[in-house]
Parts: sequence; structure tokens; C-alpha cells
Amino acid sequence: MTGSGGDPAKVERQGSRRRENERRLGLLAALLAASLAALPSGDIQAAPKKAEAAQTAPIAQAKLNIGRSATPEEISGWDIDIRPDGHGLPIGKGTVKEGEPLYVERCAACHGEFGESAGRWPILSGGNDSLASHDPIKSVGSYWPYASTLIDYIRRAMPFGAAQTLTNDELYAITAYVLFLNDVIKTEDFELSDKNFGTIKLPNESNFFDDDRETSEKAFWRKDPCMSNCAAGHATVTGRARVIDVTPEQSKGPKVE
Repeated sequence: MTGSGGDPAKVERQGSRRRENERRLGLLAALLAASLAALPSGDIQAAPKKAEAAQTAPIAQAKLNIGRSATPEEISGWDIDIRPDGHGLPIGKGTVKEGEPLYVERCAACHGEFGESAGRWPILSGGNDSLASHDPIKSVGSYWPYASTLIDYIRRAMPFGAAQTLTNDELYAITAYVLFLNDVIKTEDFELSDKNFGTIKLPNESNFFDDDRETSEKAFWRKDPCMSNCAAGHATVTGRARVIDVTPEQSKGPKVE
């Protein structure tokens, strides 16, 4: 609304918009009345309940009509995990001798020619009997529980920058060579395959076990745990980072381009 001194053209435009809105509302009301009149009385009474149920229905039941279900072939491209029981092993085979040149060509630049690591890339071999020391070396042979962890990771993520480019035979050959570097496989002629993979046991497997805190630590559980001043006496420092040298010296770090 404007005063008597308002712009007549502006007032006319506002009036036109108001009349158009009223016309649209009238049409909507007429359509709604016609729709309800076409329904049986029982459906009219149930309509609000149906609308409420639709709003509270689980999202999973809604059909969005977006995309399609993945085919078994498409799913198989992602379903490549290998379990400790051998489930998921691809069909293939490879010897230690065949794996050595493949490892040197595709793995040694990061992990070292003998698995000793290059720069700060992960070490793959060595560290026997080091887990109880102040500087444990967690290599495949010294720490890992299952050989399946090794072949699974190589299969999905290695070589770095060219993941999933290895054939199944190359995968088994490189895995065999890494196990040979860790003295798990003893001879260069040993052929690792999906048939005998289950016979490979890593030295530290027995030191891994399922999470048993629900039984082994249940005696320590409290309904109302202490949140302050819980331990008697004063806190003491038992170790310092400087002493165990966990922070690398600046001059010894890898050169960053």
C-alpha cells in the first residue's frame, strides 16, 4: 500500500500481482476439493495418516530412482580382500626366484633391495627378536601375524602409484620373495600358490589374539568411573622422548624436493 502521493504505475503493478496470487490460490483450492471429492470417505479420513506415515518411513524404503544395482562383475572388482583362512585368494602361482627381479624392479626403490627400507618407507624384513626391546622393528617376519595381510595389501595397493597392475602370478612371486627375505620361505625354488598358501605361518602369529577385554578387564569396569585425583601419590615421569630418540635429527631426514 502507498499513500496518495505514491507512483500510480507501482500501485497498479502491486494490485496485479495480488490479484494473480488470489487467482492461483483459488485454482489450488478447487483442485484440492475435486481430488477429495473423488475419494471414498474412508480414504479421505486416512489421507492425513498416510501422509504422516510417509514422512516417518525409513529412508532405505524410499525409491529415489537414481542409478542402478551393481552387477556381480562390478562388485568383484572391489571385493578383493584376502582373509587369514585363505578366503579370497586369487588363482595363481609364483616362485621366489621369479619374484626377485619383479621386486627389484617395482618395490626396491621404496622398500630397499633386501626389504631394509629406503629412506622412510616401511621396512619389510629384519628385526627378529626386537619386539621386546626399546626399539622394536615391526617387519613382516618379526611382527605381522598372517601372510594373508602381506598378499592382500600388495594386491590392493602396490606397487605404489601403480596399484592393481600386478598379474596374479606376479603377486604370488613377489609375496614369496618378501617371505623369503624374512626366512619364512627357505628356498628360492619354492612355488607359492593359492593351493599351498594356507601352509605359510608367520613367527609372531601366536602373540595375536581376539579382543577379550569384556572378560579379561571386566573386573576393572566401574559404573561411575573416577575422573579426578584417582591415583594415590604424585605422578612421575617414566620416559622421555629425547632419551629414546623418537624425534629424528633434522640433518638426517630425507631430502624434500
